[in-house]
Amino acid sequence: MTTIDMLIDRIRELQDQLEEDLTEKRETLRYRIQAGRIEFEDEMRRRHRELRESWRSYLSRARPLVILTAPIIYSVVAPLAILDLGVTLYQRICFPVYGIPIVRRREYVVIDRHMLGYLNWLQKVNCVYCGYGNGVLAYAREIAARTEQYWCPIKHASRVQDPHMRYPNFSDFGDGEGFQGNWRKLREELNEEKG
Repeated sequence: MTTIDMLIDRIRELQDQLEEDLTEKRETLRYRIQAGRIEFEDEMRRRHRELRESWRSYLSRARPLVILTAPIIYSVVAPLAILDLGVTLYQRICFPVYGIPIVRRREYVVIDRHMLGYLNWLQKVNCVYCGYGNGVLAYAREIAARTEQYWCPIKHASRVQDPHMRYPNFSDFGDGEGFQGNWRKLREELNEEKG
């Protein structure tokens, strides 16, 4: 096992630990997820309603330039929707041909913060937008990562800021001999994954 393999295993262990810690936190905050629905205890729902700030108060505290730039922020929803549709069609058409497992959109585009009782309607809209935007980008990134693993699993010569999780297994830049065997191995591993 290489150092890279050990580091990847360690990252996965840490991700599992993070999920366990988040589960414990859910119990502290008195909610559970039942069949995809978030359920807070009655007392916690009541407390959330008490904490909600009115949208008028929320807006009154915003700087004028923040309000004026909001349409620019929300104008990105159209390119995000086009990206969402484009990568969905791309993977649905191409991935079955290559034997690449389909990326499950619902695992990346998670919109649930609007169900929090302590947010006013404007904060909820903002949370839906951010959940959608970041989810679509993560979804597109995983589709691109799987495509890169299938077609060109070679590291770059220059350092990549925040590479995707598949990148460490790619062949080193300039390792022509290693690339041939690794490319086939990575393609087989990808084909064997569950989507």
